[in-house]
Amino acid sequence: MKRTQKLLIVIALITLFVSCQSAADPSQGLLNKETRDQVMNTIANDSIMSKEMMGALMNSKTGMMLMQQHAMMMVESKSSMMEMEKNDPGMMNNMMSAMMETAKGDSSMMFGMIKTMMGNSQMMGMMQKMTGRKGNMGMDHMSGMGK
Repeated sequence: MKRTQKLLIVIALITLFVSCQSAADPSQGLLNKETRDQVMNTIANDSIMSKEMMGALMNSKTGMMLMQQHAMMMVESKSSMMEMEKNDPGMMNNMMSAMMETAKGDSSMMFGMIKTMMGNSQMMGMMQKMTGRKGNMGMDHMSGMGK
């Protein structure tokens, strides 16, 4: 009887030990689209994880190729936007006005736009031309926001 108890205890311990081993392949969990989407959304919505993901992409041959393709598409998009602006300047003014109206209700978007404009002399010139003003383009009322 004692021998049977010892054997059962040993079998139980071995079973417990084997069940605690996790040899699951992480890529198996990513085969499920819902799980994969949840992981990607979690990374996209967390600034630290997003930076880590960008680092991983930059260290990956495939990731670098994707980012280079994305950069080329951005350049093509910019050139097509410039071509549209030449062909229809009114459309560009309408787009800029709509963007400014949207930004009025979103201070973080407004600050991002201002920061981008301040760092780009072409954009500053375009905005000054659009508003017909020089200097800070009337944005000094923004200096107190976000503090």
